[in-house]
Amino acid sequence: MTEQLESRWVRPAEVSDVPRALRGVFRTPATRWEPRYRRSVIASDIVAIVVVVLVVGAVMKLRHRAWELPSLIMLEVITVAGVLIALGLSRVWHPVVLGQGAEEFGRLGKGLFASIVALNVGMLATGSIPGSRLWAFVVVPAIALLVYPQRYILRRLLHRERRRGRCLLPVLAAGNVDSVRDLIVRTKLAPHVGWQVAAACTRAGRGSAVEGVPVVGAFDDTADHVKRGGYRIVAVTPDPYWTPDRLRRLAWDLEGTGTEMVIDPGLMEVAGPRLHITGVLGMPVLRVSAPAFTGFRRVIKAMADRGAAAMLLLLMMPVMVTVSVFIKLESKGPVFYRQRRVGKDGSQFMMVKFRTMVRDADARRTDLAEDNEGAGLLFKIRDDPRVTKVGSFLRRYSIDELPQLFNVLGGSMSLVGPRPPLPEECEQYAPDVRRRLLVKPGMTGLWQVSGRSDLSWDESIRLDLRYVEDWSLALDAMILWKTFRAVLSGEGAY
Repeated sequence: MTEQLESRWVRPAEVSDVPRALRGVFRTPATRWEPRYRRSVIASDIVAIVVVVLVVGAVMKLRHRAWELPSLIMLEVITVAGVLIALGLSRVWHPVVLGQGAEEFGRLGKGLFASIVALNVGMLATGSIPGSRLWAFVVVPAIALLVYPQRYILRRLLHRERRRGRCLLPVLAAGNVDSVRDLIVRTKLAPHVGWQVAAACTRAGRGSAVEGVPVVGAFDDTADHVKRGGYRIVAVTPDPYWTPDRLRRLAWDLEGTGTEMVIDPGLMEVAGPRLHITGVLGMPVLRVSAPAFTGFRRVIKAMADRGAAAMLLLLMMPVMVTVSVFIKLESKGPVFYRQRRVGKDGSQFMMVKFRTMVRDADARRTDLAEDNEGAGLLFKIRDDPRVTKVGSFLRRYSIDELPQLFNVLGGSMSLVGPRPPLPEECEQYAPDVRRRLLVKPGMTGLWQVSGRSDLSWDESIRLDLRYVEDWSLALDAMILWKTFRAVLSGEGAY
């Protein structure tokens, strides 16, 4: 797999071998791993669909012996074709979304849902065979159960290669020095995205490197450097130089090179479902819709929260009883620790956790003020002497937070959301930080899967505000999945 995903792009030294007369029309080839990875994803999807359809068909044949084999084969062929067409129309194999997490899985879900509708309409129109009314509602979910894990495994393999410096897309950044530096830092912190800023163009042109990335020219030279350097992406970052006319001309100059042009509109923390590109009076307009704090999706989220909380409480009850016994055996005091926290719209509630500290922990906090390692308004000590042995284990794997499922079931918390703050924290919030209170706090969130207690205060707030602004059901699903990995690793928890 490593060899197949090997990344390679055209370097300036290789372009020098191209005849001078042809350099102006030189096309940037796709990196070798891109088509191979895409073919791997498509092949795995097709195999999964065919296998599931054949297995479900065999089971249905055993249950409905009246089904004739030719009719079953025809149904299976139509199903495979219908699902593949629905997925293709949903652009689930587009290179831009492959390996991109929530967007990739969101498109896959839309494609599978569309296939259910198409199959049922098709069977109604052609006359379904007896007993096949529920066919689409069985076979498509079964396909999802196989396709989603396959996609996840392939994406994990791709991310592993990217962390090793392979399978990266060479990027030419063009903007002011500060915005280019910010892009470079972000790409280094998130190698799984697959961007590697290999060079930059600035207003001043050639000069000192930015974060170790060479400045190869001025803005006017951007297209020429793409043709000579083989960059896969041109990332245009904010700068007054980039007028609509200049952006349009750059886009024209890049046509035929195989290079993708990406423009940062300067809205770094607004993304996903809130951004829409439309045309008004012949002009491309980037619409930023208001955050959705109510509506049908929020109703679905609330129902999913309470349903999942009830199910998890039933499943985890033996674990919670066992934990309660160990807490009682180690130290005197209550099993549960109740603390007042601030929820949606500033309303206060009692959050419940397993007790992980000695009985008089709150009274001893003042004596430990000088040892505080928490970021910003948080009070945290990595080796807190108040934490019991059992409590240390519970904290490492977030088992102490299981009783918060009662808060979710009661409606004061959500499974996913910003970290529930203390009242004294909220009293010191700046107006922009108070936007965290527009949604219910969560048992987990972007802060949980991005470093937990190791995050700085500013980074923690940035992640919470990003969740508030860009919330979606797909983002919730991605965070819940990543939470399992973060909890199992115990990273950043103390």
